[in-house]
Amino acid sequence: MEQINIHAAKTQLSALVKRAAEGEPFIIAKSGFPLVVVSSYDAKEPLPRIGFMKGQISIPDDFNHMCKDEILEMFEGNL
Repeated sequence: MEQINIHAAKTQLSALVKRAAEGEPFIIAKSGFPLVVVSSYDAKEPLPRIGFMKGQISIPDDFNHMCKDEILEMFEGNL
């Protein structure tokens, strides 16, 4: 497995990430000391999307006005 100095990894990050995603892992090192292994991520299932809790929670109709007076007091310094 190829070992790449951290400075070179920073300057070539896009190309290195592409190589790792294509199945070519590498090691990032600092002063010759290996720190991390970079490899592709194989997602078994898609990550949750926006709306994944639809129907599980409810937002009150007055949500935008909840605690309005208390918030105004805090911003105006009337505590």
